[in-house]
Amino acid sequence: MKNIRNFSIVAHIDHGKSTLSDRLIQMTHVVMDRDFKDQILDTMDIERERGITIKSQSICLPYTAKNKQTYSLNLIDTPGHVDFTYEVSRALASCEGALLLIDASQGVEAQTLANLYLALEHDLEIIPIINKIDLPSADIDRVKKQIKEDLGLDPETAILTSAKEGIGIEEVLEGIVTYLPPPTGDPDAPFKALIFDSHYDPFRGTIVYFRVFQGKIKPKDLIVFMSNKAVYKVEEVGIFQIHRIPQKELSAGQVGYMIAGIKTVSDTRCGDTITLKDRPCETSMPGFKEAKPVVFSSIYPVASDGYEELAIGLEKLKLNDASLIYEKDTSVALGFGFRCGFLGLLHLEVVQERLEREYDLSLILTAPSVRYEMVMNDGSTLTIDNPALYPDPTKIEYTKEPFIRASIIIPDRYMGSVMKLCLDRRGINKNYQYLSNNRLEMIFELPLAEVVYDFYDKLKSVTQGYGSFDYELIDFRKTDLVKVDILINGDRVDALSQLVHRDRAVERAKRACEKLRDEIPRQMFKIAIQGAIGGNIISRKTVSPFRKDVTAKCYGGDITRKRKLLEKQKKGKKRMKMVGQVMIPQSAFLSVLKTDSD
Repeated sequence: MKNIRNFSIVAHIDHGKSTLSDRLIQMTHVVMDRDFKDQILDTMDIERERGITIKSQSICLPYTAKNKQTYSLNLIDTPGHVDFTYEVSRALASCEGALLLIDASQGVEAQTLANLYLALEHDLEIIPIINKIDLPSADIDRVKKQIKEDLGLDPETAILTSAKEGIGIEEVLEGIVTYLPPPTGDPDAPFKALIFDSHYDPFRGTIVYFRVFQGKIKPKDLIVFMSNKAVYKVEEVGIFQIHRIPQKELSAGQVGYMIAGIKTVSDTRCGDTITLKDRPCETSMPGFKEAKPVVFSSIYPVASDGYEELAIGLEKLKLNDASLIYEKDTSVALGFGFRCGFLGLLHLEVVQERLEREYDLSLILTAPSVRYEMVMNDGSTLTIDNPALYPDPTKIEYTKEPFIRASIIIPDRYMGSVMKLCLDRRGINKNYQYLSNNRLEMIFELPLAEVVYDFYDKLKSVTQGYGSFDYELIDFRKTDLVKVDILINGDRVDALSQLVHRDRAVERAKRACEKLRDEIPRQMFKIAIQGAIGGNIISRKTVSPFRKDVTAKCYGGDITRKRKLLEKQKKGKKRMKMVGQVMIPQSAFLSVLKTDSD
């Protein structure tokens, strides 16, 4: 066990985590050079294109150190985005140490701090690594100062690397062996392991990624998941080296996988504890919680006959993504679809993109909303996330909405514009502090509903890309919520309804009406597009009709002839309006959901 090291790489988005993983894999010759490709641990096309890690991976790196001993280095890769913080925390709970990666030109950012605190909570040994030292804008002295002042780590232990150029990779491997402690645990104690991830294989069922804390596991053992008491028989255990390598057994300190004929990923919950049925451990691993969605949106197929394909696509995607939840939904305007819950906006985008690519679907998504709590007059509490389920306002005593604590790190020259952005979004400024002479951390409490709309895009534009943002949910607070309906020719279009704060209602309704006016084609009659709260109309736009020039045949003569013809036309238009149907094109629904910056 003294020759095993379990570690993770944590960093802010785009600080070079996947590139460093690639170099470590190349250096330890796990993959032949001819089989190697960049971002080798990122298996999805979306991950490669966007340069982000969505699904965490694990790999065992054999390394012979300068002291001539051979070590097993278990790298547990983690997603970088704030939506997947829970998965990062479970991966860190499986490690003894972490490499904290910092960009030599960008310095310490919001998620660098958030991930450091996560690692410290799990009592991990941390090695700071300054990456991208080959860049012309790299300022190593400034970053070392930030490591000392902002992070409270020793800058002298920081390892200088350029993962892209392959500089300093051997020093990183030696640092892992030298500074990180080996795992502890009794191989003869009752078996206890932590699940940190899983994925679905169509031939073998769910493949569970876990870290053994004590005891041993081998094929034919009967295991129990402690959260749901499900019992399975182990078919295969092994370690990861890009491909799965079966082993006779795994014992305390090792990281590996298990196949046990598990039909669905949702049975294997991230953070759950595995033990043996015949000889169970006394307590489960701390920190387990079920992943709860925070953003909700309805997904509909563009063509009504695409419902079956959408149902099959979601079912298959759910096999690989246990955090996605969905239920059947229906809309008068868009037909049958599904109401889905997501971990955050990035998760929503990833699911949409995977459905469109992997299952060749054309989709419409309704405006993302959050979950509200409503206390009714009779004292009961109602939780809703769908505008269609909004109850009669006279029966509601008050409404509560989720709030987040946002940590925003920016150069101080953007303080004014970020302050304005957050206060416009009903933010409460709790604190700010200088991390260095020109970098500032601002703490705001913001309603989650304002953040899911277009906050991140706006923050990036007002800070010219230098702003970094991290958040955590804190509580529910009272709010003044209203339901804004969109009426087209007096008919309510349920798919365009939104739940918004009363102060935002007029602005949001005006925007929706303007976008719809530009998208809805002109008819032979006038089309009124209105935004309403209950019976009160708060905004209106009109699509003007096509007009035939009925007076063209009148050459001179009395004005009454012209007036008579115009009156006749007016009556015809009125009659047409009563029976005419307005067809709303799919592009109109999409335009309302897009933000102004799109």
